[in-house]
Amino acid sequence: MKALLTSFLLLSSLAFSAQETYKRVLKLMGSRFEITVVVNNSAEANKYIDIAVTEITRIEKLISSWNINSQTSAINKNAGISPVKVDTELLSLIERAIRISKITDGAFDISYASMDKIWKFDGSMKIMPSEEKIKASIAKVGFQNILVDKVKSTVFLKLKGMKIGFGAIGKGYAADKAKTLLISKGVIAGIINASGDMSTWGKQPNGKEWQVAITNPINKHKVFALFPLSNGAVVTSGNYEKYVNFNGKRYAHIINPRTGYPSSGIVSVTIFAPKAELADALATSVFVMGKEAGVDRINQLLKIECIIIDDKGNITTSKNIEIDKL
Repeated sequence: MKALLTSFLLLSSLAFSAQETYKRVLKLMGSRFEITVVVNNSAEANKYIDIAVTEITRIEKLISSWNINSQTSAINKNAGISPVKVDTELLSLIERAIRISKITDGAFDISYASMDKIWKFDGSMKIMPSEEKIKASIAKVGFQNILVDKVKSTVFLKLKGMKIGFGAIGKGYAADKAKTLLISKGVIAGIINASGDMSTWGKQPNGKEWQVAITNPINKHKVFALFPLSNGAVVTSGNYEKYVNFNGKRYAHIINPRTGYPSSGIVSVTIFAPKAELADALATSVFVMGKEAGVDRINQLLKIECIIIDDKGNITTSKNIEIDKL
């Protein structure tokens, strides 16, 4: 599981039109959500925010591997046994996840849930796991073993004991779905902030774009860059709090599903993309791929940009990012 860096500061202005900005903070999908809408009054705001909450709750019931009654749990329980018929929505999400796995060469992989939990980042680890143990921990990981049948609408995990999980894509997906639903209901502007996975649309009541400020996780009290965001998504992932040190090297809690070793060298990744779902997945991927390979891959993708902060505090960006430092 990645740790989500909630270092975004939403910078809003006073309303100069009939419509105003309303925000509600609540806990959904086990995380902090902020739902912001631009509407005429508080009654409308509560109505639309309730609609978004209902949609996010619905998605959680569909994709949660902790809910024993979810379709995701059914897929995991039948791993190596039989295909499971699922809703088209879940099938499509899994298909998109597999495509992201392919473009990141497996750095992103929803079958990460199959990994044995041999790394502990709570201070209890005193020695590094053996190479053999690390290799064995990923024996059942591999997106190639997720078989999707679009005709029958089934998903099958080839290996018994194999599991999938949406921890690195689920909240971004929920943010996108809530945004799409509110737009269809006539909400002209807003932000769904799913614990750092931000999906925005429209503009502030004064006509200005939403402003997102990003902080350096090594110096959390200092904002280093400000970005306008009117219709897109931004996700920041950080791993500066959960890590261990062995032989002078820092290992963070985001694990490479291909090797079983934790990521190192990066403390924060911010991804800008059209959708939060994609940004969410790519943020994790860049951690795993490393700074050079990660930036190179992002530069090959259309309408995707990134900001990377390494463990020395250095800032690296993709080719089309312009940082106006504060």
